[in-house]
Order: sequence, then C-alpha cells, then structure tokens
Amino acid sequence: MNADKMQIFDFASLFEKSVRIHGHLCPGQVLGVKMSMLGLRKIGILDPQGKDRKCIIVFVEMDRCATDAVQSVTGCSLGHRTMKFMDYGKMAATFLNLKTGKAIRVVAKEESRQKAKELFPEIENKHVAQLDAYKIMSDEELFDAMEVTVKLSPEDMPGRPLRRVRCDTCGEYVQDLREVYMNGRVLCRFCAGPRYYEQTGQYIL
Repeated sequence: MNADKMQIFDFASLFEKSVRIHGHLCPGQVLGVKMSMLGLRKIGILDPQGKDRKCIIVFVEMDRCATDAVQSVTGCSLGHRTMKFMDYGKMAATFLNLKTGKAIRVVAKEESRQKAKELFPEIENKHVAQLDAYKIMSDEELFDAMEVTVKLSPEDMPGRPLRRVRCDTCGEYVQDLREVYMNGRVLCRFCAGPRYYEQTGQYIL
C-alpha cells in the first residue's frame, strides 16, 4: 500500500497538539493540520518529526493561524531553515521532499467557506460553523493540490551559513548570500533599500 493510501496521521491528536501550541481553537488550525497531513502523504513523508525530519522543507504563503498548525504537524521552522515564508497572502503551502524532489502545493478552496455554512446553517457564528465543518469535510472539498517543481539554491538549504560578509555602509554582517552589490560596494538589504524600519535614535546598548 502506498503512502497516499495509508492512514499514517491521526487528525485528532495532531489537532490537539496544534491548538495547544497556537493557543486557541480556530478554523485556521483545522485547515493547517489537514493541509499538512495531505501534503506530507502526497510527497511520501511518513515521519516528519522522526526519521524523515531532514527530508522536508515547507513553503507557507500566509502569516496566519494555519502556519502555526503547519509547523506543529511538520516540525519545520524558520529557525531550522526548513520552513520558508513566502508573503503571498494565500491560504496555501508547498511541501517538498528533499530526498525525492517531489513537491505538492496545497491550496484551501474558497468555496469551502460556503460549504461550511450549508453544513451547519443553525450556527450563526461563521467561525464556529467553519471550525465544525472543516473537521468533517473531505480533502477534496477543502483543498486543491497540484504537483509543482521547487528549485532550491545552496544558500537556502538548512545547515551552516555558506559565508558572512560585512556591509560597507552600516558595518553589520550579512549571511546566507543575502548581501547586495551596488556600485562596487557590498550592502545589506536595509542599506540597499527598501527598508522595513527607520532608526529613530542612537544605539542604546
């Protein structure tokens, strides 16, 4: 029996763990757990936090509740460089098996929201209706899944940094080949712009 047919993940226990880590019940937790279960099965990962832990990278396209669920189920994280955040604002994630190269992108269907209302019309709170509905809806009702190709550069792989260089403007160090070269100078991305913060004073330490 292939991995896609095997019941290798227990939703109830994974959902309970996810809620405990995330801090509260929400529809996003259900979607994130089920999305991860589906993606892992499709790429042949049976033990993501055990023997297969070095074989998986996941790309999440949202910084919402579902991302905590994906991390909880897969064991992937930014700190381990096994989770990559792609700021697309979509309820989607791509699961990559590093050993085989197989990758599956899973996207939550927008129509599942309406389906949830139809399943539980007596529940006025839409989030409660979605929470209950998503638990019993099938993968086919909740998601679209597509096989994709993911190309990873050496500097994006887990492991020690390939090199560290000093920014010619601010003097701070940049690793993992994230520096920018402009007019013969080595710059960090902040100094090269655009920037997400503005310095309002001197260093306090």
